[in-house]
Amino acid sequence: MPKTSARLLALLSLLQVRRDWPGALLAERLDISPRTVRRDVDRLRELGYPIVATKGPDGGYRLDAGTELPPLLFDDEQAVALAVALQIATTAGAGIEEAAARALNTVRQVMPVRLRRRIDTLRVTAVERPAGPPYPQVDSSVLVALSAAVHAREVLRFDYRHGPDDTGDQTPPRRAQPHHLVTWDGCWYLVAWDLDREDWRTFRADRITPRTPTGPRFTPRELPGGDVAAFVADRFRGSDGSGDWPCRGEVILDLPAAAVSRYTRDGVVEELGPDRCRLVLGSWSWPGLAATIGRFDADIEVVGPAELKDAFAHLARRYANAATDATDATGGPYPSP
Repeated sequence: MPKTSARLLALLSLLQVRRDWPGALLAERLDISPRTVRRDVDRLRELGYPIVATKGPDGGYRLDAGTELPPLLFDDEQAVALAVALQIATTAGAGIEEAAARALNTVRQVMPVRLRRRIDTLRVTAVERPAGPPYPQVDSSVLVALSAAVHAREVLRFDYRHGPDDTGDQTPPRRAQPHHLVTWDGCWYLVAWDLDREDWRTFRADRITPRTPTGPRFTPRELPGGDVAAFVADRFRGSDGSGDWPCRGEVILDLPAAAVSRYTRDGVVEELGPDRCRLVLGSWSWPGLAATIGRFDADIEVVGPAELKDAFAHLARRYANAATDATDATGGPYPSP
């Protein structure tokens, strides 16, 4: 028979994986007698775990929610998973970074040395973007309120700020049916059906101020495409929901395929020779696509479509004008690097 502490941990783990456990089945799984099961349940109750007895032909047990947080027991894999999740939470931008860091330190201190070493080899470091504004911070209470409305399927009323200088109180509150709370590029977004505009919208969570109480319950709608990740990606691409960029073109670059593929996220690169490749890439606009391709320091042959060729011509005129203005302002061309 296993030691009492190990047996209690095994019993608690079993109670967590299903709602109701017949006493006889618990005894069989733990290889102990039903009487020992009853004693171990009493020990867990003394530790603060709200285990209730269930009625029935065989009788059984259920782990319920309590009013206080009892001591938590984890097996090795659960402890490692918890520590990794807390490390990620310290960079989530959800307003819980400090609390997550303190919780991680607490968990790490009570870990056995063998587990602490595993955690230390999985340290997560937040790397800031090289340019651009910092990720917006969201009050954790706002995320809880949004998540609760999503879970309860209740209409949400909220004030919404369209920018940093907007207080959000100059317009009537928005009314929306919240469906999903997601993250994208370090920001939190609410995916919802806007009742006033009768269309799907994505709202920045850091610009939302929920109002109480929430509205009536609603029946969930079918999200276009059925997949929230694809839907959000399409919205930021400016796509029509087809799952593709609104603008897609094909060019040939005088560069090796291996050099080009390192800098294309969802483009298709085909090798045409040791120093030549075909690139098929998408973007939210034709000038944006041309500018993205133009960052490669190589000659470009546009295969198509005509809109991409026009975009290159448009950018060429814009860059030529910029170079002319710079020459006029400085009295001469810029020196070569």
